[in-house]
Amino acid sequence: MASTFESIVGKRNVGSSFRSLLCFLFVTIVIASHFLTGNHRQNQNHTTRQQRVRNDQEHNKCNLFSGKWVYDNESYPLYKEQQCSFMPGDLTCEQNGRKDLNYQFWRWQPHDCDLPRFNATAFMEHIRRKRLVFVGDSLNRNQWMSMLCLLESAIPPSSRLLIQQQQNIIPVPEYNATIEFYWSPMLVETNCDDPVHHNSQNRTVRISAIEKHAMHWTSADILVFNSYAWWTVDKPITLLWGSFGSLDAIYKNVTTWLRPFEMAMETWSNWLEINLNRDKTKSFFMSMSPLHYNAEEWGLGNWQNCYSETEPIPKEEEDLGSLINREMMEIAESAIYELDKRGVKVHYINITHLSAYRKEAHPSIYKKLPVPPSKEQLANPTSYSDCFHWCLPGVPDVWNQMLYDYIMNS
Repeated sequence: MASTFESIVGKRNVGSSFRSLLCFLFVTIVIASHFLTGNHRQNQNHTTRQQRVRNDQEHNKCNLFSGKWVYDNESYPLYKEQQCSFMPGDLTCEQNGRKDLNYQFWRWQPHDCDLPRFNATAFMEHIRRKRLVFVGDSLNRNQWMSMLCLLESAIPPSSRLLIQQQQNIIPVPEYNATIEFYWSPMLVETNCDDPVHHNSQNRTVRISAIEKHAMHWTSADILVFNSYAWWTVDKPITLLWGSFGSLDAIYKNVTTWLRPFEMAMETWSNWLEINLNRDKTKSFFMSMSPLHYNAEEWGLGNWQNCYSETEPIPKEEEDLGSLINREMMEIAESAIYELDKRGVKVHYINITHLSAYRKEAHPSIYKKLPVPPSKEQLANPTSYSDCFHWCLPGVPDVWNQMLYDYIMNS
């Protein structure tokens, strides 16, 4: 009797193991198929970017994103670096030794209208009893810092709290409002999500998981998203289905970031469609911020970058080439267009082209460093120049002027 029982149990265990193996293989095949066949659905869609994303021009009958930079040392900058108590040391280029301050005096001039000047008091009144939340990477943090500096004149002294490490919520009790930044560089959950210790070279992405982050945005009244830079890595990205550390998790190493970025945008857009309070929350997506690491784009050698640059790229019609990753922009724009067709409005703020001209507006070597530069670095300043973030006051202030116009008028 015992041997019969053991025989039956053994058969059941074998059958159960076989079924589990089949199930695992099926899931793996489905995932691989989803990843491979999904490569650039936009290649099947021949509509132009201009058709897919309308840039929301109807709200003011003017394309704010088409224009030129005009030197204006009378009305700019909109605030003084040393007068902004929120400013962190990594963006205070003047304080860090930069002598040429002309980067502060350029005004963006649209072709067919004027960019509305930022009115801090009017904006604070508009966001009274509201949460304004910036969600994304360090460039979105750069823009958040700019917003705080622009608003400081309207924030009572009692609320001007210096930003401490990991303190990313700025309350303004007099207006019962908060101006927040939430670190989520790839929007979905990753191993790079610690707001301080996130310098991960081997990036693992839970490509279908966003709830851990999104629970912090759900009640926001204004959401400002971005996500680009952390996808553009030279090393493979690991995609994860399941939980970190789970025994039944499935991992896939990929050497391209375009399809994973598209998958993450799908996860993000699906969350918005299901969870966004469309009667309450205004949502915005900032287009990619260009890099200036290759001076060949403006006529110099490829061994040079933004270091020692003092003027914007002068020609308005200049082909900015590799400064702009058009494929990534296409993916983001397609996701936003599809959301619009599903009844979810996300305003797309296209700051890419106008920012690409500003090769001189980055911190370069004028930044706060964790350790002093080495002799080798000092002998070759381009080797440690930051041509990624932006000095303040500077280019992100223009981004916020555009955001201001959309928030106040949409």
